[in-house]
Amino acid sequence: MNISRLPLAAALAAMTGWLPVAAQEAPKPDIPADLLEDPHVREELAINEFTAPSIARIFESLEALAPLPTLKFQRETPANMPMNRADLAVELGFLIADGFLVVQAGELGKVESLAADLTRYGKGLGAGERVNRHAASLLESARKQDVVQLKKELAATQKDVELELVSLRDADLAHLISLGGWIRALQVSSSAVDTQFSPERARHIMREDIADYYSGVISGLEPQISERKTFLDMVEILSELRTEMVLDGQPATHPQITEITSQAANLAKLALQREESP
Repeated sequence: MNISRLPLAAALAAMTGWLPVAAQEAPKPDIPADLLEDPHVREELAINEFTAPSIARIFESLEALAPLPTLKFQRETPANMPMNRADLAVELGFLIADGFLVVQAGELGKVESLAADLTRYGKGLGAGERVNRHAASLLESARKQDVVQLKKELAATQKDVELELVSLRDADLAHLISLGGWIRALQVSSSAVDTQFSPERARHIMREDIADYYSGVISGLEPQISERKTFLDMVEILSELRTEMVLDGQPATHPQITEITSQAANLAKLALQREESP
């Protein structure tokens, strides 16, 4: 190798063995195939680490459990948004998931307040213009009682915010939006199975691959996020969930689902715990 022909930074790297931080980072874990919105998205973006699981696909995988107990988990969105962008992203994921729950339950009268909250959070993440367009379409679709279009707009909201974060090179937040959506879905769906248990219904909850995926994602976030106590605690719970979800060819048991429901509730509590202001 002719070091004299390399740019200065590259020459220093070649001589010292130093690599840029990006090159040292462990690759993001592969997304479970059924949660990838579009198999060509990664190729189109040309940067795999920015692609996150689709919240819409997460809910599609749980359709066999419908109706989910939305009333039991109704949540008032706080009037004040979090100051920390990581917390903003997680809560936006919860909001998008709540949108799917509202639509599935046919509670379309709640779409207006949901659209307003999505707009606030989108603006907080720097994707206000993109989210505004979807908020207007959500209201129009709710007026028309168009459930199919409502789901499409919710899915498009996540994707458009993700694209905005790609342009800002803020991949971590895209993953946190998806994480928030999955935690909310798991919280509600595990409770539904615990209330009305059957091994067949339980099978839809036992997704150790998803628990593994999000555990790896959190561990790979920038240290300012991944080393926060709440996120370290979430990784520990995800590890326990992953173990609990492995079936080894046996049917799931009711005690397993009860434990997963409890852990999912703990996970949701941690996810919504905001970083304290300095």
